[in-house]
Amino acid sequence: MSERIDKFCDDLKARLNGIESQVEQVKQQLLTVSKDAESTVRAKLDDAKTTLDAKKQEFIEMKEKLAKGLESKKAEIQAQVAEWKEKRDQQKLLKHADEAEDYALTAIAFAAAAAEEARVAVLEAIAARKAADSVTITATEVTVEDTSSTAETSNSPASA
Repeated sequence: MSERIDKFCDDLKARLNGIESQVEQVKQQLLTVSKDAESTVRAKLDDAKTTLDAKKQEFIEMKEKLAKGLESKKAEIQAQVAEWKEKRDQQKLLKHADEAEDYALTAIAFAAAAAEEARVAVLEAIAARKAADSVTITATEVTVEDTSSTAETSNSPASA
């Protein structure tokens, strides 16, 4: 029995390590992407969106599965498990354990999906900020150029 628990725990650890790796990638992108050109940010964003789109249906299915499982069974299962323990009904308890493990793995997979969505959101935010900053810089440069050309015109001998 402990082999099964060990296998389940090892599987969870592997999945959590995968999520941790995704979050670490987002952190690294935050460090480098703020220095990247807007075109580089856009390329990274397009890549992240492609990855997300490829997994989106899977994410939706996991979310629905989590919602259904959580709402429909929680109170009912608690009462049943107590009864099964009292009756020492190992088969039903084993089935319950399998379902609980499946739910936990689905929740972990959903967390991985959320990390992927977060990566896309971060890149979109950075791309939006870079676009806004480039317009602000351009607008400031135009204002400075307009001011300097106005000053040159008023100081020229023709205007006197």
